[in-house]
Amino acid sequence: MNENLGAQVRSELFKRKMKQKELANMLGISDVYLSDIIRGRKDGPKAQEHIKHICKILGI
Repeated sequence: MNENLGAQVRSELFKRKMKQKELANMLGISDVYLSDIIRGRKDGPKAQEHIKHICKILGI
């Protein structure tokens, strides 16, 4: 995930008063894995699928 998209995700979570753990639960992944995706540490095909779902859930 690029830095801009990561910042958008964090901003949207803040606006919604939502924790990363809640989003991770919605996606069915661990909060550590979600954090790695947001920070750009994970970017494989599976992570790309999760990024699409994150954007859909948060409307970004």
